[in-house]
Amino acid sequence: MKTLKVATILAISCMLTSCKEQEKNNTQTVEQTASKIEMVDFHSTHRCMTCKAIEANTEYTLKTYFAKELNENKITFQVINVDEKENGAIAEKFEASGTSLFLNVVKNGKETPMDLTDFAFMKGIDQEAFSKDLKAKIDTALEKL
Repeated sequence: MKTLKVATILAISCMLTSCKEQEKNNTQTVEQTASKIEMVDFHSTHRCMTCKAIEANTEYTLKTYFAKELNENKITFQVINVDEKENGAIAEKFEASGTSLFLNVVKNGKETPMDLTDFAFMKGIDQEAFSKDLKAKIDTALEKL
Protein backbone atom coordinates (compact mmCIF):
# COMPACT_ATOMS: atom_id res chain seq x y z
CA MET A 1 0.00 0.00 0.00
CA LYS A 2 1.30 3.41 -0.90
CA THR A 3 2.20 5.77 1.90
CA LEU A 4 -0.36 8.51 2.29
CA LYS A 5 0.55 12.15 2.75
CA VAL A 6 -0.60 13.32 6.15
CA ALA A 7 -2.46 16.61 6.13
CA THR A 8 -1.98 19.17 8.85
CA ILE A 9 -5.01 19.34 11.09
CA LEU A 10 -6.10 22.83 12.04
CA ALA A 11 -7.04 23.42 15.66
CA ILE A 12 -10.54 24.79 15.33
CA SER A 13 -13.13 24.10 17.96
CA CYS A 14 -15.89 21.85 16.80
CA MET A 15 -19.35 23.21 17.16
CA LEU A 16 -22.05 20.64 17.66
CA THR A 17 -25.65 21.55 17.71
CA SER A 18 -28.66 19.56 18.69
CA CYS A 19 -32.32 20.19 18.74
CA LYS A 20 -33.05 22.70 21.48
CA GLU A 21 -36.76 22.84 21.05
CA GLN A 22 -39.20 20.03 21.09
CA GLU A 23 -42.37 20.61 19.20
CA LYS A 24 -45.49 18.53 19.39
CA ASN A 25 -47.33 18.05 16.17
CA ASN A 26 -50.23 15.63 15.97
CA THR A 27 -50.32 15.48 12.18
CA GLN A 28 -46.68 14.79 11.32
CA THR A 29 -43.45 13.67 12.89
CA VAL A 30 -40.85 16.32 13.60
CA GLU A 31 -37.90 15.92 11.20
CA GLN A 32 -35.40 16.96 13.89
CA THR A 33 -34.54 13.52 15.23
CA ALA A 34 -31.20 13.10 16.92
CA SER A 35 -30.67 9.49 15.79
CA LYS A 36 -28.92 8.73 12.50
CA ILE A 37 -25.89 7.19 10.83
CA GLU A 38 -23.22 9.49 9.40
CA MET A 39 -20.81 8.11 6.82
CA VAL A 40 -17.84 10.43 6.51
CA ASP A 41 -15.14 9.94 3.87
CA PHE A 42 -12.08 12.14 4.39
CA HIS A 43 -9.39 12.61 1.75
CA SER A 44 -6.42 14.80 0.86
CA THR A 45 -6.28 16.97 -2.23
CA HIS A 46 -4.04 14.45 -4.02
CA ARG A 47 -5.74 11.07 -4.12
CA CYS A 48 -4.58 7.62 -5.13
CA MET A 49 -6.67 4.98 -6.93
CA THR A 50 -7.63 3.29 -3.66
CA CYS A 51 -8.73 6.57 -2.08
CA LYS A 52 -11.03 7.24 -5.03
CA ALA A 53 -12.35 3.67 -4.92
CA ILE A 54 -13.23 4.00 -1.22
CA GLU A 55 -15.44 7.00 -2.00
CA ALA A 56 -17.01 5.36 -5.06
CA ASN A 57 -17.69 2.06 -3.29
CA THR A 58 -19.13 3.77 -0.21
CA GLU A 59 -21.46 5.80 -2.40
CA TYR A 60 -22.41 2.68 -4.40
CA THR A 61 -23.22 0.74 -1.24
CA LEU A 62 -25.33 3.53 0.21
CA LYS A 63 -27.29 4.15 -2.98
CA THR A 64 -27.77 0.44 -3.69
CA TYR A 65 -28.81 -0.81 -0.25
CA PHE A 66 -29.79 2.28 1.74
CA ALA A 67 -31.52 4.64 -0.71
CA LYS A 68 -34.59 4.91 1.53
CA GLU A 69 -32.49 5.75 4.60
CA LEU A 70 -30.53 8.34 2.58
CA ASN A 71 -33.74 9.98 1.39
CA GLU A 72 -35.05 10.08 4.97
CA ASN A 73 -31.71 11.46 6.27
CA LYS A 74 -31.47 8.44 8.56
CA ILE A 75 -28.11 7.96 6.85
CA THR A 76 -25.97 10.82 5.58
CA PHE A 77 -22.81 10.72 3.46
CA GLN A 78 -20.16 13.43 3.43
CA VAL A 79 -16.95 13.58 1.39
CA ILE A 80 -14.48 15.99 2.99
CA ASN A 81 -11.10 17.28 1.83
CA VAL A 82 -8.95 17.58 4.98
CA ASP A 83 -6.57 19.96 3.19
CA GLU A 84 -9.22 22.67 2.94
CA LYS A 85 -9.10 25.11 5.84
CA GLU A 86 -12.88 25.23 6.29
CA ASN A 87 -12.90 21.47 7.03
CA GLY A 88 -10.45 21.71 9.93
CA ALA A 89 -13.07 21.39 12.66
CA ILE A 90 -14.66 18.21 11.35
CA ALA A 91 -11.25 16.69 10.58
CA GLU A 92 -10.19 17.41 14.14
CA LYS A 93 -13.43 16.02 15.54
CA PHE A 94 -12.73 12.64 13.89
CA GLU A 95 -8.93 12.97 14.20
CA ALA A 96 -8.74 12.45 10.45
CA SER A 97 -5.73 13.22 8.32
CA GLY A 98 -5.51 12.04 4.76
CA THR A 99 -7.86 9.31 3.66
CA SER A 100 -10.12 8.03 6.44
CA LEU A 101 -13.58 6.47 6.50
CA PHE A 102 -15.87 6.76 9.50
CA LEU A 103 -19.27 5.39 10.37
CA ASN A 104 -20.69 7.56 13.13
CA VAL A 105 -23.76 6.37 15.03
CA VAL A 106 -25.66 9.32 16.48
CA LYS A 107 -28.31 8.19 18.94
CA ASN A 108 -30.24 10.71 21.00
CA GLY A 109 -27.46 13.22 20.41
CA LYS A 110 -24.67 10.87 21.58
CA GLU A 111 -22.05 10.06 18.96
CA THR A 112 -20.21 6.76 18.60
CA PRO A 113 -17.72 6.95 15.71
CA MET A 114 -16.24 3.79 14.19
CA ASP A 115 -12.98 4.17 12.27
CA LEU A 116 -13.31 2.02 9.14
CA THR A 117 -10.08 3.23 7.53
CA ASP A 118 -8.16 -0.06 7.78
CA PHE A 119 -11.17 -1.97 6.43
CA ALA A 120 -11.56 0.57 3.61
CA PHE A 121 -7.95 0.22 2.46
CA MET A 122 -8.00 -3.58 2.67
CA LYS A 123 -11.20 -3.92 0.61
CA GLY A 124 -11.24 -0.57 -1.21
CA ILE A 125 -10.55 -1.73 -4.74
CA ASP A 126 -12.80 -4.83 -4.54
CA GLN A 127 -16.28 -3.35 -4.92
CA GLU A 128 -18.12 -6.61 -4.18
CA ALA A 129 -16.21 -7.40 -0.97
CA PHE A 130 -16.20 -3.76 0.16
CA SER A 131 -19.91 -3.33 -0.42
CA LYS A 132 -20.88 -6.62 1.25
CA ASP A 133 -18.86 -5.85 4.39
CA LEU A 134 -19.86 -2.18 4.58
CA LYS A 135 -23.53 -3.13 4.20
CA ALA A 136 -23.18 -5.52 7.16
CA LYS A 137 -21.54 -2.80 9.28
CA ILE A 138 -24.29 -0.31 8.43
CA ASP A 139 -27.03 -2.88 9.09
CA THR A 140 -25.53 -3.52 12.54
CA ALA A 141 -25.32 0.24 13.21
CA LEU A 142 -28.95 0.74 12.15
CA GLU A 143 -30.05 -1.85 14.71
CA LYS A 144 -28.54 0.35 17.41
CA LEU A 145 -30.76 3.33 16.53
